[in-house]
Amino acid sequence: MITHEVRARKSAENLPREEQLAWKIAQVAVDPVEVEGDVVEMIANRIIDNAAVAVASLNRAPVVSAREQAQRHPYAPGAAIFGIDDRVSPEWAAWANGVAVRELDFHDTFLAADYSHPGDNIPPILAVAQHLGCDGAALVRGLATGYEIQVDLVRAISLHKHKIDHVAHLGPSAAAGIGSMLGLEAETIFQAIGQALHTTTATRQSRKGEISTWKAHAPAFAGKMAVESVDRAMRGQTSPVPIYEGEDGFIAWLLDGWEGVYHVPLPAPGEPKRAILDTYTKEHSAEYQAQAWIDLARRLGTERPELRDPANIASIVLHTSHHTHYVIGSGANDPQKYDPTASRETLDHSIPYIVAVALQDGGWHHVDSYAPERTSRPDTVELWNKISTLEDAVWTERYHDPDPDKKAFGGRIVITLTSGETIEDEISVADAHPAGARPFGRAEYVQKLRTLAQGIIDDAELDRFLGLVERLPELTPAEVRELNLRAPAGTVDAGTTQGIF
Repeated sequence: MITHEVRARKSAENLPREEQLAWKIAQVAVDPVEVEGDVVEMIANRIIDNAAVAVASLNRAPVVSAREQAQRHPYAPGAAIFGIDDRVSPEWAAWANGVAVRELDFHDTFLAADYSHPGDNIPPILAVAQHLGCDGAALVRGLATGYEIQVDLVRAISLHKHKIDHVAHLGPSAAAGIGSMLGLEAETIFQAIGQALHTTTATRQSRKGEISTWKAHAPAFAGKMAVESVDRAMRGQTSPVPIYEGEDGFIAWLLDGWEGVYHVPLPAPGEPKRAILDTYTKEHSAEYQAQAWIDLARRLGTERPELRDPANIASIVLHTSHHTHYVIGSGANDPQKYDPTASRETLDHSIPYIVAVALQDGGWHHVDSYAPERTSRPDTVELWNKISTLEDAVWTERYHDPDPDKKAFGGRIVITLTSGETIEDEISVADAHPAGARPFGRAEYVQKLRTLAQGIIDDAELDRFLGLVERLPELTPAEVRELNLRAPAGTVDAGTTQGIF
């Protein structure tokens, strides 16, 4: 890897294109380096993972709405939408499928200087592949690039520090991935990256307080903008330059300003793109920082059933990282995180609620754990209000450790019983994490798909889809177009929402 120093520059400096971060990203995108076998295997796993969480959300309101919007834009050859036979314009397929993938907060993650769900790259890149007739090898090449760029940006540039939503790293990565897949010239990719970043920068209010349905739409919008940005760049249209370093650009006014210096690692020429292997998926449908806590809580509740009764609990304190405390913990100072009537989007960002339910139920379910009758259960509400978080410098340091084998997303739990007894335990990573107790492999990804698709997608259709994924780099353009799951007639909500389209 080559580490590139990036900072804001005065216009008078006339920063050469070759020294601009967007150009360096474009150079990675055009590098024809072979995608290695273990990376191909993981890309296939994440296509399965995305399909699993998408089909589980097919009839949820945000997904129905996004799908209806996409269906108003039929196109030939077009791209597929999860669950149905329609073919639509690729940017709208990226939109509908992006919302379906993101709705349950249940797919892959990478956390470093910032936060991300790199699987959000798949819907826009796949949609363009289906529309333009790319084969499996080209699709793999594009997805390897999309993952690489997003992960490398997330390693180096904190958006959350300045309350910028993390999808600002997704627009450039998806644009780079599409450009790589299509074999576009560096100049075209460079311009697309600039437009994608410029149009996908927004605040993090979508993930604060009363969290709305936009949380699922935000990455889908970034993917849609990436498709449109590449289209415009292919037509010769240009973007703000330099987009990252400019005097009125991204770093100068939205990030650390003139004092900010970022060190962005990117693969050297000829170096394989392997960043996807540092990412990890979710076993549970909740914010990633909750994954390890669910595993710890369900184990403690099973080993010590008396912990499920709030009458036995004086307090539960979770000693954890800065992010967990301030974003999904009591440090956020969001009263909604303790509100039994809060939205699902809010509750999956409430670690006090999540730990209470996992402790009592000994597990987690992507629907039942968020049901109104579950959130309002009196004994749960009582226990929930006894749970708080504290930032612990040790866990914050481990959260930011650059070594993937040392990075931790859990913490230490201190339970004080009304009897005066204190119970302490800790967990570093989720059971499903590559360094966890039960790391996910192909069998676990397939099982996740079959579990979430039960009662929605027929077994024969699942087998057909999985058969294609198994041969991913060998697929013909016609087979890439069939990388979709169709539900039986009458299964998918046809929708009745009304809008402009």
